[in-house]
Amino acid sequence: MTNQSATQFVRSPGKLREHPALVLNADYRPLSYFPLSLWPWQEAIKASFLNRVQIIAEYDEVAHSPSMEMRLPSVVVLKEYVRPAPYPAFTRFNLFLRDGFSCQYCGTGGDMTFDHVIPRSRGGRTTWDNVVASCSRCNLAKSNKTLKQVGMHLRQKPFRPSAEKLQNIGRKFPPNYLHESWMDFLYWDAELEE
Repeated sequence: MTNQSATQFVRSPGKLREHPALVLNADYRPLSYFPLSLWPWQEAIKASFLNRVQIIAEYDEVAHSPSMEMRLPSVVVLKEYVRPAPYPAFTRFNLFLRDGFSCQYCGTGGDMTFDHVIPRSRGGRTTWDNVVASCSRCNLAKSNKTLKQVGMHLRQKPFRPSAEKLQNIGRKFPPNYLHESWMDFLYWDAELEE
């Protein structure tokens, strides 16, 4: 699946379009990769004044008030570590992310929905272990039948991902906009230039 079709699942508030600040946990890792943990610059400045974050990189642009001016933060780090939950919430977005925004039957992306591997009409539950991302065409073809009845196969068995697993999958979908000041904090496993 292309990054463009994956990003259709991420809301982009208007305030984030100009000068967003990358938010890092106290261990200097992003709180989230996909969607990338970003705050509007106004929130980053407010958190700085409340002594909740440290600004570690800035844009060239400046915000003015009657009594002062301040460069807009581009990267902030939380002063207190936020412990991530060991397992992510079971949401449509997290399910699509787990499955790489591709149909688990045919592998295509785009018009995504989800499907119960064991249909609900046959006692299947709405859980990580029984729901997969599916394109509308495959979902309609499978209907309320079992995989064996329709001769379909899963690309991967559904599973409950850890938060770390989802973070690693999210790294495969970089956002359309990455400011140069963010790069050292997003891809530290990349080869360093000499």
